Amino acid sequence: MALGLTLAGALQAKPLDIWISSFQDQLYYEGMVKLYKETVDNEFEAKVQSFGFREMPEKLAASVKTGINPPDVVQLDEVLFGAFLGGEVPFADLSGRIKKAKLDKDIAKSRQSLFAYKGKTYGIAQSLSAIVLYYRVDLFKELGIDPDSLTTWEKLVDTGKMVVEKHGKSMIALDPTYLGILLRQRDSDLFGRDGSVYPDREAAIEVLGWMQKQMKSRVGMVPERASIFDPLFFNSAIQYGEVLTVVGADWYGLDMLQQFTPDLKGKWGAMPLPAWKLPDGRLSRRTSTFAGQGLMINKGSKQQDAAWKFIEFVITNKESNARRFLDGNSFPAYRPAWKDERLLQPNEFFNNQKFGELLVRLAPEVPEVVSHPNRAKAVFLFQETFFTSLIYGELKPAEVLDKMKTMLEAAGPGL
Repeated sequence: MALGLTLAGALQAKPLDIWISSFQDQLYYEGMVKLYKETVDNEFEAKVQSFGFREMPEKLAASVKTGINPPDVVQLDEVLFGAFLGGEVPFADLSGRIKKAKLDKDIAKSRQSLFAYKGKTYGIAQSLSAIVLYYRVDLFKELGIDPDSLTTWEKLVDTGKMVVEKHGKSMIALDPTYLGILLRQRDSDLFGRDGSVYPDREAAIEVLGWMQKQMKSRVGMVPERASIFDPLFFNSAIQYGEVLTVVGADWYGLDMLQQFTPDLKGKWGAMPLPAWKLPDGRLSRRTSTFAGQGLMINKGSKQQDAAWKFIEFVITNKESNARRFLDGNSFPAYRPAWKDERLLQPNEFFNNQKFGELLVRLAPEVPEVVSHPNRAKAVFLFQETFFTSLIYGELKPAEVLDKMKTMLEAAGPGL
């Protein structure tokens, strides 16, 4: 018995193994481990490892299957979360812990179901991931464009036609991720709550058609390599002022814009998305959502209590939330953090705009995301197979939609 207790104690003393999905986040979490050790438990130890966005699910799937070097805490993007929902979910159900910690009240409502599936919650969202329209303040001023006038997509397109005709620039960069973003802005999604694929066919066709039209009229432009996330996009189209606006989440501006366009500090602004005119005459919400990291516990971890205590600290600690925003990562989903004045101050990168205040104002409109085992497949299928064919007019919107729907309904779960 004494030997058993000794071995159990040794197991409990093992450092937590934390897997993170980017090098930048690795630095953040190494800082959080240090902060936790200083303020909560001076004997706490953790090893933080980072993997690439697409590499993470492959490493995790292999670890779960083989049982070799499994992590205790996992940071996973919500786009990739669905890849683990096809069979037995490898994460611990955190529903009871979340309720006990009152995080069911303190996390932004739309983000509480982000890592939930079939009545169980497997992770906690770290970022609000509110979508805004980033725009070049300097170019808007030079071309006489008032951002407050761009209240609908129709008005943005009309302004864009003028920009193309008189100045030879494109109004908006186009990206495959906009399909899901714009569908959610219109109260739809890639999947319905009943598991159906593209539940609002007409809305999906309209969004695809809108993207195709903007490319044809040159109001929209497609970056080289067809991605607004590729460094080449920032070094070419953005750097040379070829495009005036980009649709992106809070983390896109805080992380990618600041990282890849540091010399444009003070020349970026952010505004609510232009609204859609919906079929019933209403105007849509002025924001949407896409991606964002969450924290979960490997169901096979022998240190689930220690893992949860660390996760709860990272999610709720005032300094943890402030550092995530101020160090250029994302805006927190933890609502009490929104009262921290440091998150609401003028932001020099965004032309001294109070970027945090804008995100707090948009927060009630951020839509929920429907989890599905094939969500990652849907995102990457459109990106890698159909986006280029659509945008250059090789396929009609209805053809793209029907082909994708057939493939997704026939596909098995996962990547």
